[in-house]
Amino acid sequence: MPGNRGQYQQEPNWRPWRRYSATELPATQRSWLLDNSSLTARLIGSGGGEFSVRRLSQRWQVPTASERRLLSAPDRELGLVREVTLQLNNIPVVFARSVFPNASLVGPLRHLRGLQNRSLGSILFQHPGLRRSEFELALLQPGSSYLPEQLNQTTPIWARRSRFEICGKAVLVSEVFLDTFQPWAGVLPVHRSQRGKVSTAFRRTTQ
Repeated sequence: MPGNRGQYQQEPNWRPWRRYSATELPATQRSWLLDNSSLTARLIGSGGGEFSVRRLSQRWQVPTASERRLLSAPDRELGLVREVTLQLNNIPVVFARSVFPNASLVGPLRHLRGLQNRSLGSILFQHPGLRRSEFELALLQPGSSYLPEQLNQTTPIWARRSRFEICGKAVLVSEVFLDTFQPWAGVLPVHRSQRGKVSTAFRRTTQ
């Protein structure tokens, strides 16, 4: 597929969100990074413009060591890795990387193989039994190889990731808030829920 890229050279320094002080993680960023509702729904409601998803690549590869740990996946098992940008008025504002273990793409999640340019979040959050782990965060430096080359940033940017579970099937989703992301000022209560749209439960991630 055009636009595919190999495994990046260095993982971000992921840390549990509780290890960040209020000074390291200001309230405006904290409001978005620790919000457990649908990022897609929140971007649509932000008033920042028309929302769209652009798929950059989708390929089978062995997930990174930390991804395998969070997914409880065997060392050599392939996963389906999907990378997209979430856009407002056709401007990429979030880079998202999703990792689907092969064992998860069966039963209620088998249709996730063919998402194309659809939002993963808009599908996951429709499941009433959805569970989500606590967030891990990282501050990416300019030139980070975690991002595709065309999304190279000029300032440090925040990233988060968490594990979703539906009917015992796991998916890992990482989201990077690009330097074009503007809605930081829209502060909302952390860990809110939206009745009828979001049904999540947090549990501690094994470190």
